[in-house]
Amino acid sequence: MPNDISRAYDRWAATYDEDTNATRDLDALILRRSGLDIAGRHVLELGCGTGKNTQWLAERAGSVVGVDFSPGMLEVARKRVISPAVRFENGDITRPWSFADGSFDVAIGNLVLEHVRDVSFVFAEARRVLRDRGVLYIAELHPYRQSSGGQAHFHDPRTGEATYVAAHPHSVSEYVNAAIDAGFSLRELGEWKEEGASPESLPRLLTLRAQV
Repeated sequence: MPNDISRAYDRWAATYDEDTNATRDLDALILRRSGLDIAGRHVLELGCGTGKNTQWLAERAGSVVGVDFSPGMLEVARKRVISPAVRFENGDITRPWSFADGSFDVAIGNLVLEHVRDVSFVFAEARRVLRDRGVLYIAELHPYRQSSGGQAHFHDPRTGEATYVAAHPHSVSEYVNAAIDAGFSLRELGEWKEEGASPESLPRLLTLRAQV
C-alpha cells in the first residue's frame, strides 16, 4: 500500500495545484491564519507535496526541511521553491526518521495522516525530533468527513478516471491520545469549514496544536 500511495501522488503531481480542491485550499488558508510562531525557527514540514505551503513557510522561518513520500510531488516542489533555507527530502514518515533528536523547533503536517495507519508512530517521532518547547501543528481531513466517505482523490490526467488514494480512517480521540501518549501537551483543537459552507455541512478540516 505505501508504494501505491506514492505512485498515486506521482500521477497526481502534474495537476495537483490546478485541480479544484476545497480541502487543499482551506488547509493553506488556515495554516496562514494559524498564528504559528515560526519566525527564524527550524521547521520540519511533513508531507510537503508540491510545496504549496513550503514557500510561505520559507519566507518566515529560519530553515525548512520538507519531507514527502512522492518523488513526483517533490519534483514540482523543488521547481517551485528555490531557497538556500529550504531542503527537500524523499522520506517515509511511517518508518524511523533520519533526523537527530531535538533537531527542530516546529513540526507541521498537512493532509498526510489520512494515509498513515499508525498515527501514534508519527506523533512519537515528532516528539523525538522537536526541541524543548517545540510545537507540533497537524491539519487533516476531518474524521467526520472520513466517516461519511471523504477521501483524497483525483482524476488521472491520462485516463480521466477518478483515482482514490489509499486512506485510513481516524477519530478525533485517536489524534488527541496519540499526541498525549507521545508526551505532548495539547494546546488547541480547531474544526474548520470553507467560506460559504452551509451551517448543516460537516467541518472539512481538523487542526491540532501541541507542545513539548
